[in-house]
Amino acid sequence: MARERKRLKLSATVTAESAGISRLTLHRIERGEPSVAAAAWVAVADALRLKIGVLPDPARGDQEGAAPLPQTIRLADYPQLRQLAWHLHASDAQLTPAEALQLYERNWRHLDRGALQPHEVALIRELSRQLGAGDLRV
Repeated sequence: MARERKRLKLSATVTAESAGISRLTLHRIERGEPSVAAAAWVAVADALRLKIGVLPDPARGDQEGAAPLPQTIRLADYPQLRQLAWHLHASDAQLTPAEALQLYERNWRHLDRGALQPHEVALIRELSRQLGAGDLRV
């Protein structure tokens, strides 16, 4: 959590106040002390817009049946993604899967979710599952 807080350029004081905890508790969380209440961990994660979850165990085969992501994603194939990437003017513009996921996450509020086609929903699901630990950060 400290890495994300620093990436966002937030001070410990601001983060602790946003989470409704003391700076000392925040520092204990960032050090990974197990004695801190789970509610405090969740509050900090929420303040930093992080998701707390359980990652699949590759040794158990939890990823079986995962559709491999393409090397590049053609905007022409995904109408809502194309609208989010309006700044890319080329008709044959392509993004990496990571770039596509970032665009969806950053601009989710601008998506017309009712207009999402089934293949685009499947793409978003696979992007979030394989690159975003199963969650969209929206």
